[in-house]
Amino acid sequence: MILVTGGAGFIGGNFVLDWLDVQDEPVVNLDLLTYAGNLETLNRVADHPHYQFVQGDIGDSALVSRLLAEHQPRAIINFAAESHVDRSITGPEDFIQTNIVGTFRLLEATRAYWSRLSDHDRAAFRFLHVSTDEVYGSLDKTAPAFTETHRYEPNSPYSASKAASDHLVRAYHHTYGLPVLTTNCSNNYGPYHFPEKLIPLCIHNALTGQPLPIYGDGQQIRDWLYVKDHCSAIRRVLEAGSLGEVYNVGGWNEKANLEVVKTLCAILDEEQPRADGLSYATQISFVKDRPGHDRRYAIDASKLERELGWKPAETFESGIRKTVRWYLANPDWVAHITSGAYRDWTNKQYGL
Repeated sequence: MILVTGGAGFIGGNFVLDWLDVQDEPVVNLDLLTYAGNLETLNRVADHPHYQFVQGDIGDSALVSRLLAEHQPRAIINFAAESHVDRSITGPEDFIQTNIVGTFRLLEATRAYWSRLSDHDRAAFRFLHVSTDEVYGSLDKTAPAFTETHRYEPNSPYSASKAASDHLVRAYHHTYGLPVLTTNCSNNYGPYHFPEKLIPLCIHNALTGQPLPIYGDGQQIRDWLYVKDHCSAIRRVLEAGSLGEVYNVGGWNEKANLEVVKTLCAILDEEQPRADGLSYATQISFVKDRPGHDRRYAIDASKLERELGWKPAETFESGIRKTVRWYLANPDWVAHITSGAYRDWTNKQYGL
């Protein structure tokens, strides 16, 4: 079996769903259920015979050690993280605690467990750490995309905390021999995405008649990766990645934020037109840019394709349409998580 941490979040939840769709191997999901964790994402597998949920913190060493001893996983996939840049700016301590201290304690518990395994099981074991392209910093418009050897230059408390966790994972491989793998992904989008991030936020706001807030001039460029493509990449790295290696996972889809929002507005105009006949794009509203906003991220995922034969199945055009259609088909999921606390946050953050 495998242990997934943070499996009730956006990427982790999609990974658990996809894993149980394509694998017979059991999975235990450890998640603290902070504001972005949502068990409704996992409703369709809640009673699956190969699935078990445990509520808890990766920083709880006793709990993690007990789970490892009880379930004897052959792999750990670590999604658990605080991940929203805006929230890291207003409240960085949670990011330090979860992303740095939590990862350290998870690594320590894993090292103790791994050291007690038989030679065969030690050799087969893997610790896969899921990270972000934001650790590399920001790129000029004409600069080459990030490769795995790009220098770390994080610019937000979030990316700095993830960079620290990446370094810890690397150190535990080189110092203790722990069999680790690290993936650094670009901006994910798709089903079950908590609506604080750009795409789900704008879909939600469009459908509820609210402004679509765009930071600054909207020309911040990101590489967009459909979440189910990311899940397939992680499975491939877990299956065949070389120990101690880092693999960048990207969608080969560089888009400016404003272009992304205009694209989803055009799809909404087709799929669910406004009653007044106007485009959802009329709801776009430019707001004050956030501090230290990186201008461009771009992932060079050629190593993953060259060494492991992986490449994304979705284009941005196909993935964004699937995403919009999912949100249109699942209004209850969105309604249940856009609570008063969520509305207070978005009102404060965007000044709308």
